[in-house]
Amino acid sequence: MSATLLPDAAPALSARARWTSLILCGAVMLLDGYDLTAMPLAVPHLVQAYGHAPETFGLALSAVLLGLGLGAVGLAPLGDRFGRRRVILLVLPVLALATFGTATGQSVEAFTAWRLLTGLALGACLPNVTALSAELARPGRRASTMTIVSMAIPLGAAGSGLVVSPLVAAFGWQAIFILPGLVTLLLLGLLWLALSESPAVAGDVEEGAGSGAPLVQLLHRPIFYVTALICVLYGVNAAALYYINSWVPTVLPNAGFTLETAAHAVSLLQFGGMVIGLLLARMLDGGRVTVVLATSYGAIGLALLAFGLVPPTRLGWGILLLIAGGGISGVHVAILAVASGLVPPRLLSSLIGLAVAVARIGAIGGPLLGAAVIEGDVGAALFFAFAALPVALCLGLTMLLPVVRRAARPAPQSSESEKSRSPRQAVSVGR
Repeated sequence: MSATLLPDAAPALSARARWTSLILCGAVMLLDGYDLTAMPLAVPHLVQAYGHAPETFGLALSAVLLGLGLGAVGLAPLGDRFGRRRVILLVLPVLALATFGTATGQSVEAFTAWRLLTGLALGACLPNVTALSAELARPGRRASTMTIVSMAIPLGAAGSGLVVSPLVAAFGWQAIFILPGLVTLLLLGLLWLALSESPAVAGDVEEGAGSGAPLVQLLHRPIFYVTALICVLYGVNAAALYYINSWVPTVLPNAGFTLETAAHAVSLLQFGGMVIGLLLARMLDGGRVTVVLATSYGAIGLALLAFGLVPPTRLGWGILLLIAGGGISGVHVAILAVASGLVPPRLLSSLIGLAVAVARIGAIGGPLLGAAVIEGDVGAALFFAFAALPVALCLGLTMLLPVVRRAARPAPQSSESEKSRSPRQAVSVGR
């Protein structure tokens, strides 16, 4: 069954303006991917420079994740009230300040404070960039567009690993943060000149201006059912994702693989996630959201259980890792694409921000669960079998999508109101 959901804002923009804005959204994601990994890459150099023990930087490493969650809940919803473009342009100078500030740090406390501010800025920025990419997509290409733009985050993270060593060798560890600060200011100028706002958001913000804070609206029935389902689904999927990604380099050597093979497996997970994410997005663009997600989770669960049946060879387990780990990573992006079709534009940044915040809980809980399983010395096959539990929960939640969509469907509007609205893009959330 079909649902008429988000306004399709793309036709109101020229093709040049739309693509320019999407490229700029991708550039913001690329920069944010670098920022998220900059501190972990800087720690070894800070240990040498200041003589601190590596573990003393644990709070500084966690501060960006804490700030990201707080910013996603507390600041990202501002994009629903005042426009995505405005929030992005206001947040990027803060991100530049926090990045430059990190380069001045000399104590663990200073690094923690600056990284917390970095996380707050990222938390406000990422959901709005994600939402804007959904609303600027061409008709029938929303999921694919969101996936491609979001892939800039892992690309930025990968790029940071390539540039840090030469940067430090040439200019010292401070360059790890000075470079992205300068790029942020340059990108800010480009965004101010060329980033478009979604016409649908501008109209919908005015329409919902008197309805209360967007975050509060998400907690009112019937839209609360959508909020709860998307946040729980995204959080549980994040737990499964980080459970696997965090411990694969440790689990595979225990199963007889070399450390080099284990490192290659991590790359396989990232590559597989991007490829599978694109395939899923293309299928989501064709509709039948429930079928696509349920089939994906079914295949992931079977692959996780198959580790106990397939001999531990590079080919056999490599294929299973590609299906299981890459599948979970690909679905993670797809969930936000589904969310973009379940709420009106005036609530989208708030929903994505809330889901991102809940996913931080999953990102913390997943590795802790993995540590407990490994401590039980259950073996590699059972380690992967345990991951099938959150995947099964995700499968069950996916089956609730049609029910939740029907419960949250707005009452039919009058013909006068229908004529005043822009065309809507049908998204199948049924069978």
